[in-house]
Amino acid sequence: MVGVLRLPMPILAKNQLLLQADVFARGYGGYNTRWALFLLHHIFPLESSKPPLATTVFFGANDAALSGRTSERQHVPIEEYKGNLRKIVLHLQECSPTMLIVLITPPPVCEEGRRAYAISLYGENASKLPERTNEATGQYAKACVEIAKEMGVRDGLHLTPEGNAVVYQEVIKLFNEAGLSAENMPYDFPHHSKIDFKNPQSAFQKNVCEL
Repeated sequence: MVGVLRLPMPILAKNQLLLQADVFARGYGGYNTRWALFLLHHIFPLESSKPPLATTVFFGANDAALSGRTSERQHVPIEEYKGNLRKIVLHLQECSPTMLIVLITPPPVCEEGRRAYAISLYGENASKLPERTNEATGQYAKACVEIAKEMGVRDGLHLTPEGNAVVYQEVIKLFNEAGLSAENMPYDFPHHSKIDFKNPQSAFQKNVCEL
């Protein structure tokens, strides 16, 4: 089982690991790390007998929204953001000391694109001041890398299809390096070639690891 806190990259991972693992995508649009803390115990209960083998944590784009601008309600001060990432990592480590945890930095902002989008929604009433900038987001990205190094875990907005592909390739690379490659993972149920069409039940009575 692979747990994920953001979409849409997990959809690509789900296709890659289709027969080897359950990929749970938990993407909450507009959420920041402050709000995500309220979900931790629901998404990753400590009493779970089957915690995820790996989890990617993809936060920061909303936390980096500028204070005093139109998306101020999503803003989280950078020191709080770092503290929240620590809490998320500690909780996941408590769920499973062996879990592979990957922190993904917030991506660059297309400032012109966001401005054009605001104008399309609000016309002349759109704010002339950006509510997100590359400068601010870059600071949160650096903070994310700092926490990853501090906590001893891996470091790796809504991306374009090309951007999602890049993130996906990097995450799969980390999974492979940690021994979680699709080729080396057992199927949860038998491959179709292992099923005897005359006696299909027999294929499901074997130990999955033997398949």
